[in-house]
Amino acid sequence: MTDSLRPDLRIVADFVPAGAKVLDLGCGDGLLLEYLVHHKGVAGRGIELSETGVLACVRRGLSVRQGDLQEGLADYPDGSFDCVVLSQTLPFLDDPGMIIRETLRVGSQAIVSFPNWGHWRCRLKLLFTGRIPLASDLPQRWDEKPRWQAFTITDFAQFCRRAGIDITRQAYLAGGRRVHHITRFTNLLSTTAVFMLENARRSRG
Repeated sequence: MTDSLRPDLRIVADFVPAGAKVLDLGCGDGLLLEYLVHHKGVAGRGIELSETGVLACVRRGLSVRQGDLQEGLADYPDGSFDCVVLSQTLPFLDDPGMIIRETLRVGSQAIVSFPNWGHWRCRLKLLFTGRIPLASDLPQRWDEKPRWQAFTITDFAQFCRRAGIDITRQAYLAGGRRVHHITRFTNLLSTTAVFMLENARRSRG
């Protein structure tokens, strides 16, 4: 049951096509990948940097290798997967743009989720305290490892337009609850975003 997953992972799982060949980047303890394998019949693989995460995945019987995402995707030929997942991983990458382009090289589609620093609480905290806010769905301070970089839903959408990437599906959460009406205020009201991406030429081809 998806009830065992975090709200954002439930949406990611819903976006993944049944029976797909999936690569989960930064797969953590493997909870999402395990669900996809057992409940959606995917052929799943994962890459995880932490030894603790890899061991947790192995205990779940998953095919996961330890590696750095900045280097690990070069081993995969073009079109190796139907879907590549980047769940709550983008803020921690040194070169997120390169990784997104690589996910769309090795996969037909990419599903990304990330916390939104454009949420109104983040804006107010920066305005009134002069301090970089913690994202509502990423309560980790700026000086703790791994370090993160703040960005917003609008930042990400603009990156996709510049990079020739189409957002083919989108979903938003506010405090763990699905935002059902997407408006021009979505960036202001959402704490987490989930996007499905394709290369523009491929999606229109």
